[in-house]
Amino acid sequence: MQPIQIHEVKKYIEKNIGDFHSDRLKNLKKLRLIQILKRKNPYLFKAKNILTAQDLIRTLLDAHLSSQEETLFGDFLEGLAIFINEKVYNGKKSSAEGIDLEFFKDNIRYIISIKSGPNWGNSRQINKMKDDFKKAKRILRSNNPEVQIVSVNGCCYGRENNPDKGEYFKYCGQRFWELISGNSELYVEIIEPLGYKSKEKNQEFLEEYSQIINQFTLEFSQTFCINGKIDWNALVKFNSSISKPNDK
Repeated sequence: MQPIQIHEVKKYIEKNIGDFHSDRLKNLKKLRLIQILKRKNPYLFKAKNILTAQDLIRTLLDAHLSSQEETLFGDFLEGLAIFINEKVYNGKKSSAEGIDLEFFKDNIRYIISIKSGPNWGNSRQINKMKDDFKKAKRILRSNNPEVQIVSVNGCCYGRENNPDKGEYFKYCGQRFWELISGNSELYVEIIEPLGYKSKEKNQEFLEEYSQIINQFTLEFSQTFCINGKIDWNALVKFNSSISKPNDK
């Protein structure tokens, strides 16, 4: 074990956090109104009594971006976790399907599926993870039948008060970061570096976001408003009617 220094973590974050911000901005610029109108539930927004085009667009856009950003930032945190574990325990990105990280600690081979937070999947997705753990164990034991292998669903934030799931362990937040680093306080220590240049990056994002809100509001009003009111019937038909053969 080689304890990692916080300055090494800061250096990695400063080098790589820009990718998250640039991908976030890039995806915003590529977004089209038709995409979010087709993917979101119009009945929900009617039930919430949204009355103005701008409020509807902002709600739709924020819901879309929140989901997208969770995925992007989850990818960043996964990379950070692998970097830290490689420094401390000589771990590596796994080549096994569904497994993100492998490393030895106290004569135990850990195989880890990394997720952003604890509430990441339905029963089908969890069963898929279990199958991936079983397959990875079979492969590892074919080369070393005596090896002790522990499967872990590692979540970068949150809590899990009952981590022993029988077939695997679910370690969230502090437990996860301590497992991969040997440092019980790392989960707190990484929060400050994550703000690197966040003010400048978020200002750039906000400017583009404001333009998109104005652009989409105008586009929506021209197509789905009548006399200044949202035409919910037209919106629902656009979202849910049976497509014609030449529809895109």
